[in-house]
This record gives sequence, structure tokens and C-alpha cells, in this order.
Amino acid sequence: MNLPELLAPAGGMPQLKAALRFGADAVYGALPAFGLRAFAGNFTWEALEEALALTHSRGKKFYLTLNILPYQDEMEALRDTAYCACEMGVDAALVSDLGAFLMLRREVPKLPLHISTQANTLNAEAARFYFDQGAERIVLARELSLARIGALRKLLPDALELEAFVHGAMCMSYSGRCMLSDHLTGRGGNRGACAQPCRWEYVLAEKKRPGEYWPIEEDARGTYLLSAYDLNMLSHLPELTDAGISSLKIEGRMKTEYYVATVVCAYRRAIDALAQGEAAYRALLPTLEAELTKASHRAFNTGFYFGAPTPMAGAAGFEQEMEYVARVESWREGLAVLSIKNRFYVGDTLELLCPAGSFPFRVDAITLADTGEARNTVSVAGQRVIIPLPHPAAEGDFLRGPNRNHREKTGA
Repeated sequence: MNLPELLAPAGGMPQLKAALRFGADAVYGALPAFGLRAFAGNFTWEALEEALALTHSRGKKFYLTLNILPYQDEMEALRDTAYCACEMGVDAALVSDLGAFLMLRREVPKLPLHISTQANTLNAEAARFYFDQGAERIVLARELSLARIGALRKLLPDALELEAFVHGAMCMSYSGRCMLSDHLTGRGGNRGACAQPCRWEYVLAEKKRPGEYWPIEEDARGTYLLSAYDLNMLSHLPELTDAGISSLKIEGRMKTEYYVATVVCAYRRAIDALAQGEAAYRALLPTLEAELTKASHRAFNTGFYFGAPTPMAGAAGFEQEMEYVARVESWREGLAVLSIKNRFYVGDTLELLCPAGSFPFRVDAITLADTGEARNTVSVAGQRVIIPLPHPAAEGDFLRGPNRNHREKTGA
């Protein structure tokens, strides 16, 4: 079986390291300018050089996002950025603007180009145009069904790769082209600065009744008329590969390293199980679907892959069954040195998250790494402690514990 590439978000160096450790084949990230996540950590030129060295040392790829919609006065700087990134060795750049694509193809010919989902590619004519002009990959519009993707694949050259989102946040607008943030906050979504007003709570007001408001649709957490559900296609990997998608993309350059590790690990294990046969994949699915609920997410659906999503909107705030409590710095002879993220106690049952999966264990002791003092609990972020950890671990693995807020809210 020709397995698809697993492509992970890298909002910064911690997320990149997590993506590589937990099984991504490639990552995508941005410099401070010209990407579409202005508030992610992103990479300085020095950090990009380090990221490329680390990524390539693992035999993986780094794709640079240059998919902002640029004004004319930004084109020269965009070209210069692309040229420097190409010289540094990025494996491809993502672009969405047609003018930017044609300019980079002409003036930075050594740089492989991928067409961003922001370009809204829905049909073979558009895809062939980009291919004829030198594009190597199309990131398909999110509004395509699997049936249409399969039909599209048959009309295109084999050399043109197709990439599609399989997991993460979705946008209420057409392939992310939204003006709501510009209108309400002055922060342009197509300039990388979206304030996500679609996630806000809205009410209905009548003109002649000022100060009187009615919820349009309400649950215990409020009204979320425009907030889209999160995409989750973990249980449909055979259909995605049959449709001819060669790269499975996880959304989330604003997400934490723990989120990246959790989601990448689940999809990596699913892809590897599928390589052994669909029976092995189906047997593992319940475990992996449960893994995805342990990272921050909104309610899931399958997007447009099987027709218009039902429901599309109404997803309330984030859910998360477990929380990130510590990062493993080292492990030796049953003892782990940890960097603390959130509080936990002696007697808690935690889980080790490593590339092989998750492994529960009981915390029998906590010792401060600097002083050797025994503690019953720790909560200071960044504090270093030592605990017994019965399962082998390595730097970059994570510990997680029950999300107490989730338990209080759901009664679980």
C-alpha cells in the first residue's frame, strides 16, 4: 500500500519537535511574515535554519507557508523571503495568491510550490492550470466531497499531488476566505490576524427593543451560531487513500506541543495499522478515537467529505478529557525527570504519552529535582521534579492527567 504523507502543524519549535517525535512525515510552518497565523510562535530565520536541520536529519520535510494574500507593495519582500528560504533548503512553499504563485515560479524557479487551500481549487481545469505552471501539489478546497475528490484525481496527471485536511478547526467561510474579523475587529483573516469572531457567542436583538436579547440556539454554555465543528477523519483513512489523497493534513499552528503530539500520534498509529490491513486498523480505531478526545477540541464531524456537514455550526467551547501535566526531560532505570505544566498529586493516576501509545501509571512519589525534597503535589510551571515511571520514556514524551474542569462540567 502507498501510504499517504502525514503532515503536521508546527507553530514553533516545540510543536515541530513534537510532530517529528510522534510520527509526522512532514511539517508546515511560517516565518513572522507572509504566513496565515500571525499570532503563532512562528520561526525566525535562525530558528528556521535549526528547524530545517532537525527536520532533514530525521528524513522529514518542512513546508513554508507563504499563503497570505499580498498587496503589490509586498511582492518584492515576498519574493526575497521565498528566495532566502529556498536557499536554506525548505522543501516547498505554500501560496494562495495567483500573482504570488506566478511571480515565484518565474523568479524563484528552484522552489517547489504547493497551492494553498485558500486558492479554493475545486475542479480539474484549475488544478491543471497550476500544474502546467509548475505547481507540484494542490491543497484541495475543504468544500470537496470524497466522491468529487476521487473523480478529480482521475482527471489529473499522476505527478500532481493532492493534499487535504483531515483534522482540526474548520472555518465558517468558504475555504477560510472570511471578512468577519476585518469588519468587527480590524484584524484581517486573510492577513494572518483572524480574531475568530465566529467563535463568539451571539444573540438576537429587535430594533425597537434596545437592551432586550434572545439566544438563537442555546446549550449550557451559551449560543454559538457561527462556530464550526472540528474536523475528524480518523475513521475514514481507507476512503481518503482510495480517493487519491497523498498528504493528510492536520490543522493547528496555534495549538500546543501537547495537542500536536496527541493528534499526530493517533493518526500515525492509524496509518501504520492500515498498512497491516484494514482489520488491524479497524481494531485499533476505538482506542485512537478515544485518544483524540484527550486533547483540546470542539465537537467533531466529517466536514464536507460526505456531503454538507450536519451540523456545520453550533459547536460550543473546547472539550478536553485529559490535560497536559508534565513533559519528560529524561528517563533512566525507572525514574523520570519532568518539567511541570499543571498540578498533579501523589496517588494520581496519570498517563505517559509516547510514540508507541499511552500507558497509565500511579504516581507513587514526587521529589524536587533541585533539592531532593519530597512533595505531595507540584503545580509551578517549569518546576523540575523526579518521579518513578515504570514504562520506558524519552525526552519529548508527555504526561497527562484527568481534566478536573472537564469532570466537574460533565459529571464524568
